[in-house]
Amino acid sequence: MLRLAVYPGSFDPPTLGHLDVVERAARLFDRLVVAVGRNSSKRPLLSVEDRCEGLSRSVAHLENVTVDAYEGLTVDYVERVGARAIVRGLRATADFEYEYQTTLVNRRLRHEVETVFLMTSPELGYLSSSIVREVALLGGDYAGMVPPAVADVVKLALSRGV
Repeated sequence: MLRLAVYPGSFDPPTLGHLDVVERAARLFDRLVVAVGRNSSKRPLLSVEDRCEGLSRSVAHLENVTVDAYEGLTVDYVERVGARAIVRGLRATADFEYEYQTTLVNRRLRHEVETVFLMTSPELGYLSSSIVREVALLGGDYAGMVPPAVADVVKLALSRGV
């Protein structure tokens, strides 16, 4: 049985914490799709295309990982690609509250879809996309918080006046 999982998120921008979860999930599953969600209610720093590009370049060393964009319910996307597992990263107990609630809703919608939680490595637990966005928008040094390919994409987006 081919084990396919989906790691969904907004990834705006993708951080080293996200990459940590991707690399570890790639060892657990035969195939992993990193799925960038389109959320029209948020004003993103990076376009979906920029996020996909940065992620694709960042995971190029992982043969079993692909990057895709999707819209709508995550469980619908998971079913569409034929996966049976959702991967989620946890940094702290505050993340758990939201993730637990989301997992229960997903199970109600698609009982056959399991959610697998991976704890972010302790040295990356402070990172979040919102912190990186704020640092970047305020002119701080965000390069050590994101993969190099993502730093390039963020720099380009900032130069375009996002």
